[in-house]
Parts: sequence; structure tokens; C-alpha cells
Amino acid sequence: MDIIKNTSRNALFILVTSSTLFSIGCSSAPIKLNDVDTPNSPKKTNFSYPTPDHFLGEKLQDNEEKLAYKISQHIEETIRKQYATKLALRDAHPKAHGCVKAEFKVLPNLAEKFAHGIFIPNKNYDAWIRFSNASSDASKADYEKDARGMAIKILGVTGNKILENEKNATTQDFIMINHPVFFADNASRYLKFVDATSSDSILKKLKLPFTLGFKGTKNAFSAANSKITNPINSRYWSMVPYQLGSGADRKAVKYSVKPCTQTSEFITKQTNPDYLRTALRSTLQEKNVCMEFMVQPRTSSNMSVEDSMTEWKESIAPFYTVAIINIPKQVFDTPEQNQLCENLSFTPWHSLPEHKPLGAINRMRKIIYENISRVRHQMNLTQRIEP
Repeated sequence: MDIIKNTSRNALFILVTSSTLFSIGCSSAPIKLNDVDTPNSPKKTNFSYPTPDHFLGEKLQDNEEKLAYKISQHIEETIRKQYATKLALRDAHPKAHGCVKAEFKVLPNLAEKFAHGIFIPNKNYDAWIRFSNASSDASKADYEKDARGMAIKILGVTGNKILENEKNATTQDFIMINHPVFFADNASRYLKFVDATSSDSILKKLKLPFTLGFKGTKNAFSAANSKITNPINSRYWSMVPYQLGSGADRKAVKYSVKPCTQTSEFITKQTNPDYLRTALRSTLQEKNVCMEFMVQPRTSSNMSVEDSMTEWKESIAPFYTVAIINIPKQVFDTPEQNQLCENLSFTPWHSLPEHKPLGAINRMRKIIYENISRVRHQMNLTQRIEP
């Protein structure tokens, strides 16, 4: 119980920050022009709730779909209130360190068991990568502790996609954070969490560690307690599982990205509130950078796709490199590219069926991401730009 007592003093800071882990980057569905005429129009969705894949161990929680819509509505109300008189930012990860151009190169000698979906041996894709802070406060300084996000958008991906109104899209998204596990896997508990973090009640916030429980509080504290030197020096994880493959050969996996060359990160005292953007800009002005994209196949039935709070230990389920991400030397910090970055949207459901998101957190994301993105674009009277 010591961790709960210790974390209670920091519940407002750490656990409110952790709420942003739920939606890494802002997701989006295309917005039609006639949808942006009325910023306060009622919620609409063209998406059906995901059907669980029992073969891979998915199982709906009690009232899960209903709770997902309640969470979505709650977040929408908060956004409309927060940004009633100003530009509506992403509900999570609004502060970007930069969007960079990259090449996603699948290994030429990739093992057959991994050769599904976009993982075609020796296939090259162009990509955009957005690095960010997790905090919903875009003014929060980089030198303050926070989780960090990495969102990858692969371009030129053929084949029908999962989202009902984006069947013909030519992109595939992967979203990650620099922590391997999530802080909740229960829809009811997450709704209480969202209610507390958006409430003015200090008492509700102080009860957050008890709302999340010991394990959830520990995960939230660990994720939000991060300091890094440069976004490209960190490792990132998908936190939640995904399908790899199709038919009887499909399996559950998690993803991770790490630098090709591991370097020791010596955290020095920083005074620049945007030092992570500065570090990223300086590095890419001088040299090329590469990162490894890895897949972690599930190796035990004890590794539940519904449990997003428990790490799949690498000693039991190792990661395998399936692609190399090459980030070339470039100038990315321009007004035009920053605007493109703001308009880009990321969602785990923007995907080929071979990479279908799994588990309760991912199922709820489908509804929540679509609605929150719709709201943001309506409020800003803009359309989403999908490359």
C-alpha cells in the first residue's frame, strides 16, 4: 500500500497526465464539408463496435460498448468546454516535437511467420513519424516528467482497410509510447478515471490511486515519470496487442521500436521548455538516424490480449526485428510541415485486417478516436489531411 500512499500526493499531476496515454496522437476519420458547418452538432458515428476475436482470446466486458460511448461523450464535453473560444487541439499528445519524413524498410530475409500485411520482405515504404509529449497540456515544458509518444504513418499501403469509411485509404498507422504497459484494462474503471480527471473535485482526484488500484497506479506513475534526452534515443511500445496475419495462421503480437544503436541517456538539467524539439532538429540537421521496428509474438495462453496492464516478458516472448526505419537528415521544423503535422491523424484502426487491434482498450479506441477527432475538426472548421 506504500505506493498508493506515496502516489496520492501526486495524483493530480501524474494520473491526469496518464489519461492521455489512452489516445496516442489524435485519431481521426475523414470529415465531410457539410459536417463542419455546425460545431455543436450532436455526436455521430459511422463505425460499428468491433466484434471480438474469440480465436485470439478476445472477450467483451460487461456493458463495454455502452461505456465506450459514455467515455467518448465525456471527453467530447470536456473538449468543447476547454476550447470553446480557441483552436481545438488534440485531446492527447497536443505538443509535437516534430513530424519527420522516414523510410520503412522491411527486412529482405524476413521469416515467413512474420510476412503478413505490410511486412512484405524487402518492401520499402515512405512514412511520416510524429514525436510528442503525452500531456494534454500543450504548454507543459519538455523538462517536466511525462510520457512520450511516437506515431508512425506508413504510406502507399494497398488493400482494403478496416475502418468502414476508409476502405480505400493507402496508409497504415502504428501508435506507441515509451512505456510497455497501460494503466487500465477495465471499461468501468476507465470511465470513473475520466470522470475524476475532468472534474473540479480535488477529492475525486485524490481517490484516483484507489480507482486505478495498485497495479494501475504503479503503471501510471512509471509511464508519467519519464525524462528523455531526444525522441529518437528512446524506445517505444504499443502497450496493447494486435493481430498479425489472417485465417487460422493469425496470432497476437505487440510492437516496439528502438534506436538501431543504443546510447546511454545522461539527463542534464534543462531550461528550454522545447528542448526535445531542439534536440531532434539539431540531430537531423547533422545526420541520418535509424530505428528498429520489432514484433513480439505471444508465446503463452497466459498472455491475455484483454490484459493491457501486464508486460509480456521478453525473456519468455522475445522481440524480433522485422523492419528498419531510416530517418534521413532533413529540415522538418518549418511552418508548412508543422501545419501538416497538426492536420495528420493517427488511429490504430487505420489498418489492414492483418494488423487488427485487439483487446478492450483497442476496441474502445475505435469509437472514442473517431468521435473526438470529428469534434476537433468540426470546432476548427477544417478537414483532415491524409497523405
